[in-house]
Amino acid sequence: MESKKKKTHVEDLDRGIYDIKDKFTYKSKTIEGLTEEIVRQISAEKKEPEWMLEYRLKALEIYNSKTNPVWGPDLSEVDMDQITTYIRPDAELTDDWKYVPDDIRNTFDRLGIPEAERDYLLSGVGAQYDSEVVYHNIQKFLLDQGVVYTDFETGLKEYPDVVKKYFGKCISPNLHKYAALHYAVWSGGSFVYVPKGVKVDIPLQSYFRLNAPGAGQFEHTLIILEEDAYCHFIEGCSAPRYNVVNLHAGAVELFVGENSTLRYSTIENWSRNMYNLNTKRAHVEKNGKIEWISGSFGSKVSMLYPASVLKGEGASSEYVGISFAGKDQNIDTGAQAIHLAPYTTSTVNSKSIAKAGGKAIYRGLVKIAKDAHHSKASVSCESLMIDNESRSDTIPAIDIQNRNVDFGHEAKIGRISDEVIFYLMTRGISEEEAKSMVVRGFAEPIAKELPMEYAVEMNNLINLELEGSIG
Repeated sequence: MESKKKKTHVEDLDRGIYDIKDKFTYKSKTIEGLTEEIVRQISAEKKEPEWMLEYRLKALEIYNSKTNPVWGPDLSEVDMDQITTYIRPDAELTDDWKYVPDDIRNTFDRLGIPEAERDYLLSGVGAQYDSEVVYHNIQKFLLDQGVVYTDFETGLKEYPDVVKKYFGKCISPNLHKYAALHYAVWSGGSFVYVPKGVKVDIPLQSYFRLNAPGAGQFEHTLIILEEDAYCHFIEGCSAPRYNVVNLHAGAVELFVGENSTLRYSTIENWSRNMYNLNTKRAHVEKNGKIEWISGSFGSKVSMLYPASVLKGEGASSEYVGISFAGKDQNIDTGAQAIHLAPYTTSTVNSKSIAKAGGKAIYRGLVKIAKDAHHSKASVSCESLMIDNESRSDTIPAIDIQNRNVDFGHEAKIGRISDEVIFYLMTRGISEEEAKSMVVRGFAEPIAKELPMEYAVEMNNLINLELEGSIG
């Protein structure tokens, strides 16, 4: 008997192409719920090595032993008995768009993924649909330099020793309940390896589309940069709107070698029935650098705090992020910087926008260990509330164990200035457009950090959120 889906109220917002649903078809799937049998079924279907199955089962034990985090938003609506953890789409992995089934290909066409690749905006593209990657390709000039960019399952099969060495070493299943859930049921994702001295200047991109109602998506991304390397990786996400809970609990593990730089850009555009409980973390070696560019839109609840562990002397981290919370949304995001070595630096520039009673929360951590002398950390949080119903909070955690450091924290929360709106209106601009201009100007420092086509998408998402709501 088909289980009764838990209904959730979804704000009626027209999200255009992002809300176009495909017919729900699949090659195979698990039943709803989370049991040892389901975990074994996922592993068997993927023909995984024994060590991976053992890892999954241990993670399941950890998941069952933990309660929901008490430091973030309310997650009581998430019921794993109502979630389908694995759905294999009716498609085989290919490196040629014409062999992707029509309905799936049309979805990615609408989202502009193949167009971006054709226009040489990207040096490699991966596309995941529900639980599996259906398309993956990399330009030959990168292959010739020894760069590996493939889906995670292929990475596990073709580079088993590398995956085993790094898998779970950056993010532990013990971190919190949904990190453990991820490791129990992960599927899909990306594997990137950049050899010593290689610069991947043209971005790689993976796009994740969750089409099925009442499902979870649990992709695993593993990126490894050797010494003196560079890579820009872009992650895009979206899902259509349903009146049942969907769940996203991916994991991103990044390893940045000495003197290397990794830029990780994300535009997340989930639907209003999505719980986005993603986990991202980077280990950065001597003089290495991680750059996080993050845009969080759409989900009912988000918990996302990219973490930088600065392990080597002179390692650095920069985080630039923006979130938008509308009616019935709780967007709880931020960043973490953990200084373990001397002369390390971190900066956080976080912006949030709240409207129609939405909650936009910054939750961050800066930790400077006792041996991390001469470290510098700076945190700046700016929140813009469009009305009197919305809420914005800044919740920083600061743990400094060495006196010889430089640390600064600044937080600003405010509303749109009536004087500014009046001035713009005297120049013939409508009140609604004047407010939109202020919001776009507020977000501009984030947009300029993205490649042009992604900056355009972010501005379009902001316009979509604002439409008809601030007049």
